[in-house]
Amino acid sequence: MGNDLLGFFAPLADLRGVVRWLIIGGIALGLWIALKRTALDPRARTVTWLAVVLPLLAWHLVVWRFAAAGGFETRMNLGGVIVTAIPLAILLPPLIALPFVLRSVRIGAALDALSPPLLVGFQVYRVLGSVFLLRWFAGELPGVFALPAGTGDVLVGVLALPVALYLQSGARGGRAAAYAWNILGIVDLLVAISIGTMTQPGRLNLIPVEVANTVGTTYPLVMIPAFAVPLSLILHALSLRQLVRSARRRIPAVA
Repeated sequence: MGNDLLGFFAPLADLRGVVRWLIIGGIALGLWIALKRTALDPRARTVTWLAVVLPLLAWHLVVWRFAAAGGFETRMNLGGVIVTAIPLAILLPPLIALPFVLRSVRIGAALDALSPPLLVGFQVYRVLGSVFLLRWFAGELPGVFALPAGTGDVLVGVLALPVALYLQSGARGGRAAAYAWNILGIVDLLVAISIGTMTQPGRLNLIPVEVANTVGTTYPLVMIPAFAVPLSLILHALSLRQLVRSARRRIPAVA
């Protein structure tokens, strides 16, 4: 029955590819609209937009082609520890991008011009993490990994729009809910990364599993840890920065 269920939901594989391009398009469009609302001159807006969108496109294409070619299935021996390129794919983009986007005056101006609920509601795409639950049901992923990773993603995605609307309403507690949602989203990703690492074959396999956790290294599922996870971490960081900046603007100046 598990394989039948996977067959029924097979179009989700193609849907996830479409969603990735929609996410990239949404970021490009949202950034352009935000930059248009700033006091930056047209040249500065264009340069800033290209400085974000072109690396984002290049990052996605490189990871996509590498994943489709089976690159993440290759296991490397680093000092006796068998690893794949997935940890590098997860950690490197945030380490490179966050210092730039969090310190950039122009990105800060764009965030100030963008409504905070948009960055929260944008991550509704996280509901597609339900694919981990489907793979577990089909017997292709260990439950110790798939259940927390899939359930956490679905929960974060389901809560994205209600929290965004709550924040948009201006009601008391809306900002606290947005902070809590971002923390939940980050913790969910860190838990999934940790358990995923400890359930894969090799010396880092610290958790006994009933099914080898190898499906997560094959295309197209590997695009979730290799691209969607680091991108979501970056979006959470931007959302938190935006919430902090908007809260400071609301505090009246004291002589």
